[in-house]
Amino acid sequence: MINKKRLIDLTRSLIKIDSQNPPGNETAIACFLKAYLEKLSLRVKIVEFKKNRPNLLAYLPAKHAKHSLLVTPHLDTVPAGRKWRIDPFAGVVAQNKLYGIGATDCKGNLACCVEAINSIVEDKAGLYYNLVLAATADEESGSTWGLIPLLKKGIIKVDAAVVLDSEEFEVIVAQKGLLHVKVVLEGKRAHGAYPWRGDNAIDAAVRIVSELKKSKIPFRKNRYLQPPTINVGTIKGGDKVNVVADWCEFELDFRFLPGTDAQVILRLLKSIVKKHSRKFAIEVEGIQKPYLIDEGHPLVKYLTAAMRQCKVSPRICGSEGATVITFFQDRHIPAVATGFGSEGCAHIINEYVSLDNLYQGTVVLERFLKDLKF
Repeated sequence: MINKKRLIDLTRSLIKIDSQNPPGNETAIACFLKAYLEKLSLRVKIVEFKKNRPNLLAYLPAKHAKHSLLVTPHLDTVPAGRKWRIDPFAGVVAQNKLYGIGATDCKGNLACCVEAINSIVEDKAGLYYNLVLAATADEESGSTWGLIPLLKKGIIKVDAAVVLDSEEFEVIVAQKGLLHVKVVLEGKRAHGAYPWRGDNAIDAAVRIVSELKKSKIPFRKNRYLQPPTINVGTIKGGDKVNVVADWCEFELDFRFLPGTDAQVILRLLKSIVKKHSRKFAIEVEGIQKPYLIDEGHPLVKYLTAAMRQCKVSPRICGSEGATVITFFQDRHIPAVATGFGSEGCAHIINEYVSLDNLYQGTVVLERFLKDLKF
């Protein structure tokens, strides 16, 4: 049975451990969890790809199980910032809310997971599969030292995964892809009083962005996602106001839907840039594939069923932003994302999680883990 007081105390303890990223150091929180989970007789190990960036893996085996399930929250938080009206590391409880950096993203979800496992162990409830917990490092900065190498190096080998990094009982079944590129343009320098003698790279950038904004990225409609988007994130160029700019560079953020390949977008971008600049370079800074899982998959069915049994309305939805859910598809591991944080509280000043979400989320997660069959 879920112990609400123990759950709240655990969440407060996790919040009190500083794991801001940057600078990035999850050692203290990983060691705390290792000791906590070892008391439950789980096999626990620390895997580190960079000093002070540990990932915690814990295993709850089942007799004669043929399959394995991964549940994965993360250990790090964004920086707290300076404008909190309370101590972001105190774990203050007030008006049925627990305040602190990471309360919603993601230490509340982490606590839900650990308490659900604690309850399962206490109840001696036999699962139908081997359960693997991966509490990972570096999620807030791209998972370079966390989930990505755990998967690529084959350290995590499972048949399905649940990412615990969302809010308000969402069940994320679709996610946009991400493409980050830098466009570098070379023009011709001249005196600002005689612009016709030069070739202004900033002017070229303006024309490129204008045409790009009017173009249409091909996509297949998805009921859970908005159409593709383009955002100009940074732009800089030129050396002085009275000089024709002979250089300009800008960064673009593309978000695209399942069914679209990033190479299609790159070809479109290159064709537009070529119209307006003779000398240019396009640098790909990052790509994450879009993601889609069938709503009839057992992960989705059992998760939504558990919510309904616990009198919670599941919110099947898509994610416009990038989460770690996309990393599983290259390993052919079906995955969904869910979570129990409070809406709109991730990354904000005075972040909190409602105690109702915290408790009800843990009850739902325990029900799901006990019922799931592959």
